[in-house]
Amino acid sequence: MQASAFHDRRAAMVQHDILDRGVSDPQVVAAMMRVPREEFVLPDDRRQAYADCALPIGHDQTISQPYVVALMLAALDLQPADRLLEIGSGSGYAVAIASLMCRAVIGLERVGSLADESADRLARLGYEHVSIVSADGTTGWPDQAPYDAILVSAGAPQVPTALLDELADGGRLVIPVGRSQWSQQLVRIVRSEGRFDKTDLGSVRFVPLIGSEAWPA
Repeated sequence: MQASAFHDRRAAMVQHDILDRGVSDPQVVAAMMRVPREEFVLPDDRRQAYADCALPIGHDQTISQPYVVALMLAALDLQPADRLLEIGSGSGYAVAIASLMCRAVIGLERVGSLADESADRLARLGYEHVSIVSADGTTGWPDQAPYDAILVSAGAPQVPTALLDELADGGRLVIPVGRSQWSQQLVRIVRSEGRFDKTDLGSVRFVPLIGSEAWPA
């Protein structure tokens, strides 16, 4: 498929699956128009890259549906000077989008080979101020904390304490939480002078978050 056809599908996806469903943050919309999702899926799935659904990316992981990515990034209210930590960065799609909206993005991916693949992909596509680290995301990345925003792209049984600790004052955390490994509520948590204020953003379905502060391997 030619690049122009992918561009047209991307524009249709942004209109029908993001704007028409109520996500109107101009930064999110502009960034999603610029990032070629077809580069972040498996070769056999490129024709389905702009369907509003999750797709497999190998290693028993998935790339999230575009609407959910947009919803989560809009909830983070990213600012140009922000630093973002993403847990479960997968193929690097959300990292790429967020990198166009804030100062720096660190992606943590538990699967080492997937982390290497996404790091190579982001470098090849020219995304700057991003890094991908293979690590247990449930303990965050304290070496560079605190973070203005933390995005968790896998479902946890509860909010890992380490991630709350690594939020800056005024920082925002968006995470799917639920007692089932395959059904969660998406929540937004804002840290303010030692308080953590939570907002429910609706039902979602993510792959399980694996690690010492989440589901066992």
